[in-house]
Parts: sequence; structure tokens; C-alpha cells
Amino acid sequence: MAHAYEAKTALGRIVNEIEETAIALILGLMTIITFINVVLRYGFNTGLIWGLEAVTFLFAWLVLFGVSYTVKVTAQLGVDAVINLFSTPVRRVLALVAGAVCIMYAALVLKGAWDYWAPFAGLDATSGRWFPTGFENSRDQAWYEVIDLPFPEWLRWIEPIMNEGESYEKLPRFIPYAMLPFGMALLLFRFVQAFLRVWSGAASSLIVSHEAEDDIKDVQHMNAGN
Repeated sequence: MAHAYEAKTALGRIVNEIEETAIALILGLMTIITFINVVLRYGFNTGLIWGLEAVTFLFAWLVLFGVSYTVKVTAQLGVDAVINLFSTPVRRVLALVAGAVCIMYAALVLKGAWDYWAPFAGLDATSGRWFPTGFENSRDQAWYEVIDLPFPEWLRWIEPIMNEGESYEKLPRFIPYAMLPFGMALLLFRFVQAFLRVWSGAASSLIVSHEAEDDIKDVQHMNAGN
């Protein structure tokens, strides 16, 4: 079963607050926008044109935040039937190997996320096929906009910086797409944390063992109290 997470460093507390606050806000915004759209559609035969696109982006953000969050609270699905056949020292080594693989995976995905997002923000993608070896010139795509989401007036100050002074009609893509590198960086951070927990002996695995058995015991305990 997942466990409660308690940050031990200032950086950990900051990241934890950002993560959990963002997840709560996204869930709330998705609920509010969807509710308003349903009321407008069935009650007034109208709706928010940008509502569906906004909820789609918010859902994507929620998924990307959720990936790192489940690593943090060890809620990722895992099967340890084979691992449990080995002794404790071997299981620890296997957990460290799995952690290293996860870190490499997150680093690769972070590179891909940056390379996809960077041109939309007028930045350069990285060179190198697997790992970044530098930066290479990328075609500026900061003028790309989303389909329906209107551009908020309070963000007009970014037009001289990102769009050479030209006005945006819709929200530029680099804003919602920024969650891609941020989410993958957060995932990498959580995998490094999980690896260090195993390395220091604070944890024996990247997942919580016997999750199904623990759930069954919880249900039996609740039934016994009725």
C-alpha cells in the first residue's frame, strides 16, 4: 500500500507543496469548468468554447504530476513474486539496479520532453541522440497557438519577449506544453529520491510489497469491526 510522504529537506518540502497544491488545484479547476459547461449546455443551450481544450490540458497536467506523485508515495504497481525468492541482500541489489534503470529512463524522457517543448518557447533543443551533448539551433515556434483557449490580457507582457511584439489571439503552446519538461524533471527527482532511500537502507524496494495482501487484510479488519 502507498505510504504517507514526509519531506526531510527544505527542497523536498518545497517540491512536495508545489506538487500536492497543483494536483488539488487542477482537480478543482477540471470539476468547475466541466460543471459550468454542463449547466450552460443543458440549461442555456450554449457553452464554453474553450472548455474542452482547457480540461484536456488540465488532465494531461494531472497525469504528469500523478506519475511523480505515485513514485513519491510508492503507489506504483509492481510485482515482487520473483524478487522475494532471493535473500534480502540480493533483493536490495536488484532494487538498486531497478532504481538506476528508472533514473536513466526518466533522464531520457526528460531530454525528449525538453527537445519537444523548447522550440515552442523559442529555445534550442539538445543535440545528441540519447543524452544531451549540447544545444543545436532549432526553428523558433513560439508563435504557435492552441486552438480555442483565449490569450489572457494580463500576459500581454510576454509578447515582445516571445513573439517579437506580435499579438497573440490564443494561448501560445509553450505555456501548456511547459508541463512536459517540468513533469519529467519532477519524475527524475522522485526516482533519485527513491534510489537514495534504498541505498541508505531506509527502504528495501521501489514499491510496497504484498499490496494486494495488505488490502485484503484492511478489508477483513473493517468487516470484523462491523
